[in-house]
Order: sequence, then structure tokens, then C-alpha cells
Amino acid sequence: MIKDLPQKLKALRVQYGLSQKQVAEKIGVSPSIVSGYETGERTPSTEILLSLSYLYNVSTDYLLGKQALAPNALIDVSKLTDKQKAALASLIESIKE
Repeated sequence: MIKDLPQKLKALRVQYGLSQKQVAEKIGVSPSIVSGYETGERTPSTEILLSLSYLYNVSTDYLLGKQALAPNALIDVSKLTDKQKAALASLIESIKE
């Protein structure tokens, strides 16, 4: 079992207002498997872990406990143009300085 993964998965599901059935449908497994992930009885495969990270817009590093940042610290830039992404990157770099 991956430390804290069950708690993170349940917290993210609740945060997104999803039922276990809805999560199961979105990642292509049964609701009982999602329940198993949240209780720690099952460990998701790499493919499922990746699907969960996309679903909840968090990194796999966060789910695996290798990144301490809360999920809401991540920014979804998937709908930004390349120009907007570059501007955002420049802004972040200027803030770091």
C-alpha cells in the first residue's frame, strides 16, 4: 500500500463532488475497486494511477507522496495557448526573482 494514498483519493473524490460510481465510470473500473483504493485494500496500477491524476488534476508524485504540495497548488494550463503559457512562465520567473 502507498502511504496516505487511500486518504488522498477519498479526499479528492469528495472535493470534486463525485461518487465512487462516477469515479469508476470515468476511469473504467467497478465501484468496488474504487472503494478498495480508498480503503487501502487495493493498490491502483500505474495506468489507473495516471487516470486518477488526470481526473483530479494532480500529479502522480502528489498521489504517491513524493510531492507535498496540496492539489489546489497546481494550475491547469491545458486550455491556454502557447503564447499564454509563455506569458505565465515569464510571470512566475519574475516573481521568483
